[in-house]
Amino acid sequence: MTAVETPLEKWPGSVREVTLGGGSRSPVTVGGETTLPFLDFEGPMPHRPALAVEIEDRKPETWSPELLAAWGSALDDPAEWAKRAVELGADLIAVRLDSCHPDRGDHDGAYAVGVVKRVLDAVNVPLLVYGPGTADKDNEVLVAVAEATKGEQLALGVCEEKNYRTIVAAALGNGHIVIGETPIDVNLAKQLNILISDMGLTLDRVLMDPNTGALGYGLEYTYSVMERLRLAALMGDSMTQQPMVCQVGEEVWRQKEARATDDVPEAWGDLATRGVAWEINTGTTLLQAGADILLLRHPDALSTLRAALDDLVKGA
Repeated sequence: MTAVETPLEKWPGSVREVTLGGGSRSPVTVGGETTLPFLDFEGPMPHRPALAVEIEDRKPETWSPELLAAWGSALDDPAEWAKRAVELGADLIAVRLDSCHPDRGDHDGAYAVGVVKRVLDAVNVPLLVYGPGTADKDNEVLVAVAEATKGEQLALGVCEEKNYRTIVAAALGNGHIVIGETPIDVNLAKQLNILISDMGLTLDRVLMDPNTGALGYGLEYTYSVMERLRLAALMGDSMTQQPMVCQVGEEVWRQKEARATDDVPEAWGDLATRGVAWEINTGTTLLQAGADILLLRHPDALSTLRAALDDLVKGA
């Protein structure tokens, strides 16, 4: 009997490696894939995806009671919250400066710097730092943070078409990384990477957030766009070769399935189990789509996804 050789795909391109951290903390490198997710029999996957825990600069007022109960008193202090997340296995910490939003506290750059520095002092993992989500305020607080943490190689988010010049300039001048975020669209993601590159920031300092939907809320469309981005990267399109970041926790825990207890079908089960399951299912799907960094909220989702990654990497 003649042996049948397994056909293997050999891609001409690869995903760029991006290193977060350095300075006073242990670096974490993501990217570098030369094949589709977890198919290392076709090519190397040198760095496993990283799991980040999202924390806020103060105790969240709008988060699900299940999340609040899971983190307990750690929520009262972002530094303690970050320490607890690292103890539970977080590779990265994502700090969201929510109370700098004009409608939710309007804190200034000095406040933002104080929060970020306390978290930096509390943990030795790299940070992703997110502004409050309005372009003008993002510019103010992220520039202040970038200047005060020169050399720490933070990932600054988000860098959008309407504010990319300011955020990229802050990264260029202070040795940081940017997180480029676009609506779920291949061409928009590629175009933003071109604009960032044209300002002189090398693409090994750019992460790409193509935006995402949770399970039941556009996840399949997200998957298809991420898959197309990864295929383009492997086929050699230089402007799609960035590691991808997905904000899983934020998307999942604002959906009714992760929050509702009244007037829901009995088959949905209890809220605590349901919300965590929604985050885990969304996260595992996005890992298969090519995510290099997942931002998570629930500690049980963190531990389960870490175990899932262990199995995927072992079985790849």
